[in-house]
Amino acid sequence: MNIQVRGDHLEVTPALQEYAEKKIGRLAKYFDAPPERDVSVTMSVERGIHRVEVMLQVHGVLFRAEEKSNDMYASIDMVVDKLEQQIHKHKTKLNQRFREKGLRTRIKTSSENGRYAGYAVATQQDEDEDLLEELVRVKRFPIKPMDVREAMMQMDLLGHDFYVFTNAATDEVNVVYRRKNGTYGLIEPN
Repeated sequence: MNIQVRGDHLEVTPALQEYAEKKIGRLAKYFDAPPERDVSVTMSVERGIHRVEVMLQVHGVLFRAEEKSNDMYASIDMVVDKLEQQIHKHKTKLNQRFREKGLRTRIKTSSENGRYAGYAVATQQDEDEDLLEELVRVKRFPIKPMDVREAMMQMDLLGHDFYVFTNAATDEVNVVYRRKNGTYGLIEPN
């Protein structure tokens, strides 16, 4: 597992880097293959609050967690705990669906003797059918070209946390969204 640790307006000490790599490296035991991309760890300190954000992508599933505390080491511990909970929840959901079909997941499961059991890969068609069962509503609406500011205004008027629109400048579908701290973000296709 390749882990990229960076500081956002913060110098990451070798001790912090080593601690983060050790703790986050423990997550590798949950997967049969390493993440498709580098695991991104971002640390920052703002007004005495130590924030750690971790993103990792495995088998096309993006896991992201963020934690804040008064101590960077505690924030790292809490973010790893949160990621383990997300992975466990995802694994349980997949196992339940696959068990119904006689399959096992690509995420390792522990057997009674404490060793990791084998695993098989479900077909993409099975996964798609299972996801459609969870889909409860489909919305269709016209997407008119507009600039980012207009999209932000539309989002606020609708009272939503995100808004899909066609960017008039690039003629591509974009998403504008509200972040936890009240600022806005923009998602553009790569």
